[in-house]
Amino acid sequence: MADKPTYKPAWDTIMKNLEAWRKTVLADPNEEDTAITTIAEEYAAGPGKPWAILVSTILSLRTKDDVTRVTSKRLLEKAPNPRALLDLPVEEIARLAYPAGFYRTKAASLAKIAAILLEKYDGAVPADLDALLELPGVGRKTANLVITEAFGMYGICVDIHVHRISNRAGWVSTPTPEKTEFALREKLPKKHWRIINNLLVLYGQNLCRPQSPFCSRCVIKEHCLRLGVERSR
Repeated sequence: MADKPTYKPAWDTIMKNLEAWRKTVLADPNEEDTAITTIAEEYAAGPGKPWAILVSTILSLRTKDDVTRVTSKRLLEKAPNPRALLDLPVEEIARLAYPAGFYRTKAASLAKIAAILLEKYDGAVPADLDALLELPGVGRKTANLVITEAFGMYGICVDIHVHRISNRAGWVSTPTPEKTEFALREKLPKKHWRIINNLLVLYGQNLCRPQSPFCSRCVIKEHCLRLGVERSR
């Protein structure tokens, strides 16, 4: 399917409205930001931040945010760096990662990643997209999230929420998250690259749901074609 958006999105207005909505949501003490953003803020500018982001992002795949928060914290307390993780048996890594989805597979990948980081990068997480993509179990979503959240570099992390909303709104017309990433790289102003994932993940979790989205409460409805929406609230 070729990328043929029906109109040119008003990106500045879209992002401004989403950012204002996010602030309102997070003003509620019972609401939490996305798991990876929460972990990034917790580790702030500390030396362990890139490793924490990498580990938590891998654990987050096919896993709900509340589980990602718990398992990431538990694993990082035992393995705050690649050397500490490599000192753990893979069975122990898996136990700490449970009940994240595919926790045994992720445990094995993390052990391999730790070994590679120690061998090739002196235990540091590389601030390079291509180098990250060479690590076991690391795809474009994970690599982009690491370079944006851990290093503040430009990248567009596209998960299922970003893919769904971008296509539903008519901003892009793409069959896969990877193609959505490359389409957004062509169309989205670079100043919005780093924030789009955080905004749309939170929006997708709360309002723009896969089934029956809350279109009546949408803050970007004037910029959405509602493609494929058969029922809404």
